[in-house]
Amino acid sequence: MAMTPTLNFGANAPAYWADACRHLIKRDRVMKKLIPKHEGVSLESRGDAFVTLARSIVGQQISVKAAQSVWDRFQVLPRKLVPAQVLKLKVDDMRAAGLSARKVEYLVDLALHFANNQVHVDAWGEMDDEAIIAELIAIRGIGRWTAEMFLIFHLMRPNVLPLDDVGLQNGISRCYFSGEPVSRSEIREVAASWAPYASVATWYIWRSLDPTPVSY
Repeated sequence: MAMTPTLNFGANAPAYWADACRHLIKRDRVMKKLIPKHEGVSLESRGDAFVTLARSIVGQQISVKAAQSVWDRFQVLPRKLVPAQVLKLKVDDMRAAGLSARKVEYLVDLALHFANNQVHVDAWGEMDDEAIIAELIAIRGIGRWTAEMFLIFHLMRPNVLPLDDVGLQNGISRCYFSGEPVSRSEIREVAASWAPYASVATWYIWRSLDPTPVSY
């Protein structure tokens, strides 16, 4: 019987990461080659829930570089980057930081949801993925994809499959279908062997396109 290689991950890797990689290497021919190429790195969470979601709203539909420069200007406006302080900001100041009128509305709605306890941050640990997604997409400017990225990168949920993610679609196309376009049902078919670690497999598919890990 072939031995699973001993792999080394980042110090802050989620507790399930090593088990997930062993599972994926055993079950999937692409993962067997891909995972050992990316030793020493893994998914890592950063920031708090409000800041992570605010960043995702700021970054919508603009380049990573542009998003970073708008974020740098926006985050120094409130005394502290918390919902109550964001709600005190003037619209003109937020617009001057480079935010569109729509993104200003989205950030205010996000801050209101947090300030009014319409999102149950303390209960998320006990809630399933779909229940959390339902809470998040009730906030203006947050769609299913953003909610799924939040589940993967902030809550570090192990089994999220973001079907609408362009990177996942492109990576699966390249790694499993010789570059042919893939349908949602084909993505589901490939991912059937990944469960219960679809987030981990997705992360490695992203690495196949860009070796530098992203964080949200």
